[in-house]
Amino acid sequence: MDVDRKVATALGFPKPQYMLVERERRWLCRYVPRERVVRTEMVTDLYVTGTQLRLREARPIGGGPSKLRFSRKADVDAHTRLITSIYLPEAEFAVLATALPGARIRKIRHTLHHLPGIQISVDEFQDGLDGLVLVEAEFHTRELMAAFKTPDFAKRDVTDDPRFTGGFLARDGLPGDFGPV
Repeated sequence: MDVDRKVATALGFPKPQYMLVERERRWLCRYVPRERVVRTEMVTDLYVTGTQLRLREARPIGGGPSKLRFSRKADVDAHTRLITSIYLPEAEFAVLATALPGARIRKIRHTLHHLPGIQISVDEFQDGLDGLVLVEAEFHTRELMAAFKTPDFAKRDVTDDPRFTGGFLARDGLPGDFGPV
């Protein structure tokens, strides 16, 4: 763990063994590099009102087991957040999906072929966010993140722009200055 324990506790993560450090960068995309896609899934996120909680339904397109999870995230900085998740069976997921208030967002997520220690995915947003395509890269270490070059299909780095986070997009929609990609 490379996040100070006091910072983690202040963000509501008092037990490091139950959290993951997520290092991420985001870019607006010019296009989806379909020749690099290794998996595609339909993702629906429910950002629970008044919390840092997210209920995620990720169903592979073409079959396979779904990933249903309830997560809590807290930002350390624009590139680093702490996350903890509970994986749920269908019945428990269904209870939470109908009972919790919040804003939903849907996207098609394409996971790309990637290097060890780096996961790259491209999200094509739907339902009022049509036209928005973001690439996210997640890194196992700070060093990998620092050495990573902007993907050739990316247009503009939006990592430091909170308007391009899932919670903001679900609640507030596309930023007014989004413009064509």
